[in-house]
Amino acid sequence: MNPMPAGITAPEEAYDGEVWNILGQTYTLKQVSEDSMSWHAHFPDGTFVPPHIHFTQEEFVYVLTGELTFWLDGEEFKAGPGSLARLPRNVPHGIFNRSGADVTCFFWVTPTRELLDAFRKMNNVPEPGEVVRIASEHELEFLPPPAA
Repeated sequence: MNPMPAGITAPEEAYDGEVWNILGQTYTLKQVSEDSMSWHAHFPDGTFVPPHIHFTQEEFVYVLTGELTFWLDGEEFKAGPGSLARLPRNVPHGIFNRSGADVTCFFWVTPTRELLDAFRKMNNVPEPGEVVRIASEHELEFLPPPAA
């Protein structure tokens, strides 16, 4: 992976033109290097990232608009605009938009490890089981859904 170049990624731009649709959300890459990766995310109402674990990364989510529900190590938390979710490696977490409206947020992980390749392979995959399989090959493990 090349070192991160200095520069600006404008609001309407994707770094290297990379935009992914994963499980109904739109992820727009904003920067990537060996040390970190960040993306803007649009979560339509009712979409979610199933509970999963990152074995090799710390993950952060800064909510820009709307409200997300985070399932974090067995507990639920709500996060609105200006909130930062801290999702440590090896801690199970899931992200749900149950708000009745669209949500936008900014994600980043450190280090990047295999996540860029995983997102590229998961892009536009319609079958959740295939997304789970791809994730398992890239240092991510999806878990059964939390109890209602």
